[in-house]
Amino acid sequence: MNHEKLSIKSWSEDDKPREKLVLKGSTTLSHAELLAILIGSGNRTDSAVELSKKIMNSCNGKINSLSKMSIKDLMEFNGIGQAKAVSIIAALELAKRKAKENSADKPSVTSSIDAYNHMRYDLEGLDHEQFWVLLLNRGNIIIDAINISKGGVSATVVDPKLIFASALQEKASGIILFHNHPSGNISPSKSDITLTRKLKEGGELLEINIIDHIIVGQNTYFSFADEQML
Repeated sequence: MNHEKLSIKSWSEDDKPREKLVLKGSTTLSHAELLAILIGSGNRTDSAVELSKKIMNSCNGKINSLSKMSIKDLMEFNGIGQAKAVSIIAALELAKRKAKENSADKPSVTSSIDAYNHMRYDLEGLDHEQFWVLLLNRGNIIIDAINISKGGVSATVVDPKLIFASALQEKASGIILFHNHPSGNISPSKSDITLTRKLKEGGELLEINIIDHIIVGQNTYFSFADEQML
């Protein structure tokens, strides 16, 4: 059986993503072509590019949707074994970390958009809820971001003691609360509002300012402070 079409080296010049990247730069490649470089080969009927196009089509061409896929999801495609699936997920994680590093170049928070841009890469695209706190000093410089809890699709349990213990340990003067809504609906629930009020009152007793509570959706967010709900 002839497997030559499975190798990138055997493709026509126009269909060689590696060579195209070298000659024209990475920005000239499509999502599928970049993905094809990662997986290296296709299957008995599809080249690496053709297989990559099928994967991207299943995600409506969106990298964000691709990043939500698990190893098991990727292995549903004929020609994607565990090693290739791991390579794809590792590459996407590196991209996420690069984006977060770029957002961390300016660690001062002066608005809700500053805070959102610092935390969005930890919370967007998740299929479950997580709750984080961003700890700030008196100059609104970021001290650290702490993951407080991980939950299910629609909720996560938040222990106020863990939040304030983290703030006291780091001598934070202010806190910005964060959690995500996997559904994409950024409207606060009754429990979100109740929790925010409870933490605000607790912070006042400890002289730790709850600056904001931000709910992260997909490329958007809801700010309690901006909506004057604090």
